[in-house]
Amino acid sequence: MAKGYLKVNVYSDTVANPIRGALIKILKNNEEIYRTTTNESGQSNLIPLDTVDKSYSEYEQYQKRPYDTYDIEVSALGLNNAIIRGVQIFDDVTSIQDVYLTSVDNEEAETISEITPNTLWTNYPSNTDTNNNTDNQISPYVLKQVVIPQNIIVHDGIPTNTNAPNYTVPFVDYIKNVASSEIYSTWPQETIKANVLAIISFTLNRIYTEWYKSRGYDFTITSTTTYDQKYTRNGTIFEPISKVVDEIFTNYIRNGVRQEPLLAHYKSDTTESGYMSQWGSLDLGNKGYDALNILRYYYGNNVNIYNAQVIDYYPYSFTSTLQENDCNNDVYFLQNALNYIHGSYPKIPLIKNPSGYYDKNTKEAVETFQSIFSLNQTGITDFQTWYKISYILTAVKDLTESLYQ
Repeated sequence: MAKGYLKVNVYSDTVANPIRGALIKILKNNEEIYRTTTNESGQSNLIPLDTVDKSYSEYEQYQKRPYDTYDIEVSALGLNNAIIRGVQIFDDVTSIQDVYLTSVDNEEAETISEITPNTLWTNYPSNTDTNNNTDNQISPYVLKQVVIPQNIIVHDGIPTNTNAPNYTVPFVDYIKNVASSEIYSTWPQETIKANVLAIISFTLNRIYTEWYKSRGYDFTITSTTTYDQKYTRNGTIFEPISKVVDEIFTNYIRNGVRQEPLLAHYKSDTTESGYMSQWGSLDLGNKGYDALNILRYYYGNNVNIYNAQVIDYYPYSFTSTLQENDCNNDVYFLQNALNYIHGSYPKIPLIKNPSGYYDKNTKEAVETFQSIFSLNQTGITDFQTWYKISYILTAVKDLTESLYQ
């Protein structure tokens, strides 16, 4: 029997407030098969679980679902219980399941979430393409430049369904969620990158053109494949996808001299012009194509990768990679940021007397941070580590400020 792995992160309302000692139960067919508690970072140990062989996710087939599913129940003193059904486990992949517990003041005995199947396994409605830009009908551009926002608002239904809820979701978390819902985490890294770039570009096109807001809606994008991309509330995130998104979340694709991010359409398997075939991108990745050439195969040779220059809300932009023996103001900011985050994540070693010199203590703190947040544990502060630290710092500051209001 193949094995996959599950890591559960438990928070009280926000990632800035991890819950120590939360009880986690893993169930299969309504029977408990495993239980554990969270550490000081609100995380479970790595839980091995039986699943199906990865070969079922490496070609298009509908005989056997290429992942297994489990249910989890989470409880903690003073907080409402949470149940998440359908957590997905792939062969030799770490699944990351975030669980947000709410205060008992919310008057809910428990919250129940159902993770819907991956789009490659179940037939969801295809994009109607009736609300999208064409060469002859371009919606007016509202924004002056491409901006990576802190959050986007996801409407959990079709645009006209006024009863569907809106969710405010961090941009990076949204991209990870969609990619984990749209493709398989067992695929080659360059295939994952190509699909993530398409997902980012589609999302940024909606933001750049203010597609829904200009039509009177109070959201950025929908969760339905009929109009946009599949977003799964409380969905499982897969570590290979998470790492790619952290690496390239500011990248997007444009076509030729067009200024807007490409509204990059894709389907599971298609030869339709202007659409990327997800299964076809897997074949190209297996043949050694890199992400850009996969994208050009489907969207044309004029497609190139660009980097958004504006990242909303982050206190400091990334300038260069930092490592041991470096000494500058960026290191000083890094040290103070990690010390501030230490208040919520005490496992991160406190850096005594921050001086701007990247010493062994700083390297150890960075390694611990990377371990907690599923980054490569190098002790080097690269692009993805810098922005993950900035993201967590912002969340912790927001929580602190809310406590004193």
